[in-house]
Amino acid sequence: MVSVGIVGTGSYVPEKVLTNFDMEKIVDTNDEWIVSRTGIRERHIADAETPVSELCYQAALRALEDANLAPEELDLIIVATLTPDFVFPATACLIAERLGARKAAGFDLQAACTGFLYGVATASQFIATGMYKNALVIGGETLSKLLNWEDRGTCILFGDGAGAAVLQQVEDGYGFLSFDLGMDGSGGHLLHVPAGGSMYPATAETVEKKMHTIHMAGSEVFKFAVRIMGETALKALAKAGLNKEDIDCLVPHQANTRIVDSAVKRLGIDPEKVIVNLDRYGNMSAASIPVALDEASRSGRLKYGDIMVMVGFGGGLTWGAAVVKWSKRGV
Repeated sequence: MVSVGIVGTGSYVPEKVLTNFDMEKIVDTNDEWIVSRTGIRERHIADAETPVSELCYQAALRALEDANLAPEELDLIIVATLTPDFVFPATACLIAERLGARKAAGFDLQAACTGFLYGVATASQFIATGMYKNALVIGGETLSKLLNWEDRGTCILFGDGAGAAVLQQVEDGYGFLSFDLGMDGSGGHLLHVPAGGSMYPATAETVEKKMHTIHMAGSEVFKFAVRIMGETALKALAKAGLNKEDIDCLVPHQANTRIVDSAVKRLGIDPEKVIVNLDRYGNMSAASIPVALDEASRSGRLKYGDIMVMVGFGGGLTWGAAVVKWSKRGV
């Protein structure tokens, strides 16, 4: 089994910015209330004509350029998303066509906000076993299209965007050191979109009842997230033979500052080591971690040899963590 790591990153968000002050004109809320409870100040929103494939394509171009890799060299494309362009074909197929990745296999993966972590865990196995050499993993969402803009408990939280990573074989001892993935289906009803699948196909009634929008039991999800973020990170560290003192950089799912703060406290690490950008983007679900990762890499906060932990949770309920010894050298 060869060592596998991330050799290129990229991200893209729509131009339109929706601030908390803009939200005050849409729903009964205010900037102080949103910031004090979530840490979010603004989010990027895709227009009605922009599908998630466009955001993913732009992020992919940037990741491929960063990795100095041509699309024709890709063997595998995995897209983690809750908001695909279509039920089928897979968004991965659409992106492969636009990129000109003629020899790549591909598929979509759905693990909600944990999707990118599930994606890199899956792609890394294809490379580690020697089946493929070059993989592209994208986390992309247009969650604004699933929001009930009359529900202040959810519409203030989410934003749109995409982040991508190119995976390849790296020098021994670097790259992904361990993963911890999990799920608890008994909590699936706590965060879901009720209609649109085979249980409740679209009807006039499901549309009228807003069953095609995000429904969330906020307090229950919060309690779950506070507990699981620290737990899964510690499990992944243990699998890698490391402990929390070894962490140089933490890239958490950007859902809520209070959730991130609780994970940081559980791990006992310096807040300066934590990548936080949710004040500018909100919760971008599967795009959250890869966008933050791209910013950490390009800003120089991630350095060659650093021990980096990515950790997240999402609907399902799902969770996951990855421990990485960063193998990308600065320019």
